[in-house]
Amino acid sequence: MPTGLKGTTVLAVRHRGHTAMGGDGQVTLGQAIAKHNARKIRRLYQDRVLAGFAGGSADAMALLQRFEAKLEEYRGSLTRAAVELAREWRTDRMLRRLDAMLVVADQENLLLISGNGDVIEPDDGILGIGSGGPYALCAARALINHTELEAREVVLEAMKIAATVCIYTNDQVSVDVL
Repeated sequence: MPTGLKGTTVLAVRHRGHTAMGGDGQVTLGQAIAKHNARKIRRLYQDRVLAGFAGGSADAMALLQRFEAKLEEYRGSLTRAAVELAREWRTDRMLRRLDAMLVVADQENLLLISGNGDVIEPDDGILGIGSGGPYALCAARALINHTELEAREVVLEAMKIAATVCIYTNDQVSVDVL
């Protein structure tokens, strides 16, 4: 796993007609916590797209800017913008060095974009990235299967659970919903 991915958790859930995406607030520099309430989720393209990132902050911001430009270029087509960003990310010498991952969503799609050229749509409508991503993902699956919670509440509760397990994740969670 790239070294920058250990300092964050982002979880996205499509459930009952809504998409919720949440990120913890912790920023870790080496062995120390540098910030408790960072926002790792952004609204893009006329507030119709959510994007979350894990990895190096500067790298992620550069990728978010490029992704937003792709959304504009392809008039809000999330899938097309994601594929084009992944292709460019994988083939461009400078972009290949960026250490980050993106989770992007609109009303119909939920995608993971990586620097390996991957654009992955989950089978179950749940994606988790970063150091606490696997914990949040498992918690979200259990909550969806065994509770009546809505997407936003699933994300909040799953992120709280991840924060109890992952030392690089805190419980200062911000959530956006489409």
